[in-house]
Amino acid sequence: MPTQPDVRFLLLPLPDLALLAFGGFIDKLRFSADEEDLSQQRYCQWQVLGLEPGTIRASSGVEIAVDVTPGQVQFERFDYLVIFGCRQPSLAQTLAPRYRRLLHQASRQGVSLVAVDNASFLLAEAGLLKGYSVALHWRHQQEFHAAYPEIRIETDSLYHMDGKRISCAGGSAAIDLAAALLERHCGPERALKGLADMLVDENRTATHHLRSLEDSGGVQRHTQRAVALMRQHLVGLPGTGLTGGIEVIAGQVGLSRRQLDRCFTQDFGLSAHQYWQTLRLRHVHWRLLNSGHRLSQLAEEAGFSDVSHLCRTFKKHYGLTPQALRNAQKSPAPAL
Repeated sequence: MPTQPDVRFLLLPLPDLALLAFGGFIDKLRFSADEEDLSQQRYCQWQVLGLEPGTIRASSGVEIAVDVTPGQVQFERFDYLVIFGCRQPSLAQTLAPRYRRLLHQASRQGVSLVAVDNASFLLAEAGLLKGYSVALHWRHQQEFHAAYPEIRIETDSLYHMDGKRISCAGGSAAIDLAAALLERHCGPERALKGLADMLVDENRTATHHLRSLEDSGGVQRHTQRAVALMRQHLVGLPGTGLTGGIEVIAGQVGLSRRQLDRCFTQDFGLSAHQYWQTLRLRHVHWRLLNSGHRLSQLAEEAGFSDVSHLCRTFKKHYGLTPQALRNAQKSPAPAL
C-alpha cells in the first residue's frame, strides 16, 4: 500500500457549474482511489477548492462544500488544478478578475491547469492559454473562436492535453479525461477500475467520434456525416463562406453538391444550404436566451453579414425579431 498518493487533484468548481462533469470526474477518482470501493484516497487524492469557505451552487441548485481556500493550499503539492466551468461562458469570463490571482499562482508553482466544459473561457480571459490549443463543447466553439481567435480549437476532441494546459469538452467526457490522467500516474488497470460500476462501456480516447453527432433519426449515411460536419463548423469552413462550405462538405462526404442536396431533400425536405442556415438560426436562438451578447456579435458569430441580415432571416424563420425573443424569454428552439 503506498504511503503517498500517485497523483493529487485540486478541484475548483465555478458558480453555476454543470454537475454532470464534476460528478463524473470525481466519481472516477473515487473508484480508482483504493483497492475496493471504500472511497479511501490512497492512490489518488483530491480536495475541493473555493475562493472562500462555504458552498458553491451548481446550475442544478446542488451545493458543493468547499474543503480548502487559496490561503490554505500549498499548490506545489498538487499535480492538477481542475476547473469546472459555468453553464454560461459569459459568466466564466466575468469571473476572471476574481480568479486570476489564484490561477496564476497555481501556474507559477508548476500545477497543470485543467479546464472542463466552459472553464477554457476563464483561462483565456486570464491570459493563461497563449500558445496553447483547447478542446471545447461543440455548442461553444464558435463563441470561443469569436472571443479568442488566436487560440486554436481542437474541434474533434473530447479532451486535449497540451503540456501544462489540459481541456475537456465537459459532460461525460470528464470521465474519459479522469481515466486518462489516472492512467498517466497510476497505470492502465487502476485507470479502468470502476468503469463497469459506472455502467460505462469503454474508456473513450481523446479523438473518439460521437455517434450522437451523426444520429439524425435513421437518415442516410452521407446526410448524417454532412450534419456532423455542419455542427462542427457552424458558421462555415474557414475561407469558403457558407455556400463554398457546402461545396467542401459535399466533397468530404464523397458527393457532388447536387447529390448532397438531393439527400437532404429526401431526409429533411430542405436543401443542404437551408439545413445549415437552420442550424445557425437555432444557435442564435439559444444564445439569445442564454447570453447577454449584442446582436452584432451574434451575427458575426453565426456567419450573417450584418445585424439586419440576421434580423430579417431570424424573423422569417421564427416569426419575431431576435430582440423580441430575448425580451419575451421564450423556451429554446426544439432540436431538429
